Amino acid sequence: MLEKGLSEHSISAYEDDVQKLESWAKEFASGMSPTDIVYDDLASFVMWINKIGLGSKSQARIISGIRAFFKYMLMEDLVKDDPSELLEGPRLKRKIPDVLSQEEITETIEAIDLSHPQGHRNRAILETLYACGLRVSELVNLRISQYFPDMSLVRVIGKADKERIIPIGQDAIKFIDYYLNHDRAQLPKIAEGHEDYIFLNRRGKKLSRVMIFMIIKEVVALAGIDKKVSPHTFRHSFATHLVEGGADLKAVQDMLGHESITTTEIYTHLDTQYLRDTILNFHPRNKK
Repeated sequence: MLEKGLSEHSISAYEDDVQKLESWAKEFASGMSPTDIVYDDLASFVMWINKIGLGSKSQARIISGIRAFFKYMLMEDLVKDDPSELLEGPRLKRKIPDVLSQEEITETIEAIDLSHPQGHRNRAILETLYACGLRVSELVNLRISQYFPDMSLVRVIGKADKERIIPIGQDAIKFIDYYLNHDRAQLPKIAEGHEDYIFLNRRGKKLSRVMIFMIIKEVVALAGIDKKVSPHTFRHSFATHLVEGGADLKAVQDMLGHESITTTEIYTHLDTQYLRDTILNFHPRNKK
């Protein structure tokens, strides 16, 4: 997993998946070794994770982790056959992500109090999330050396250390530059090793993922938006608004850093008002 460049979060999730199999083996299979496990054992394990109340998405991820584990065992010649090869997980419904309308994005961003000590930083954070469609991990790890305001670009290191170049709009640039030149520049001390990160806390260290969630939760409440909003909501909104505006799906895929165009196709859903307007404007029976 380290060789593949997976994040610490992904590695931890895979470890947890294998530990669940270990827990099952201790309780129901006399603690058998992974090398002794056969397909029927894994089928029983899948029934067990279903009975303990895990959702379909969690079950699918665990089964994916178990498959990866046994592929590694096979690659290392620790087993002769892969018992997980025919293992099937639950079918997942493709869920349309929650998004904010363009008006709600504006209301949320403008709810930030710029007179607050961290106001300009928080405004720059939300502007960047929406302008570039970043994952929260990409945002907190964004560096000054990856920011090119003169070219209106940022260089992002995404999943599996894959690099992509994303255009960044002038609103985001304006607030990032103000934050860098004023609030960030006035921090009494920047922690060693954190000098190149754009967004820092009051102690001069890069922000955590949890801190970004807290900032967004507070701002959404101030804006009076009655929706469950996370950093990923800004990413979904970024992609949805681009597609609704007529952007090429392949370009959106590249900006989001999706490996498969199928993942990006979920953003081809459009709000009902947009569909209604399209039919009224373009259907031959509806034209005046």
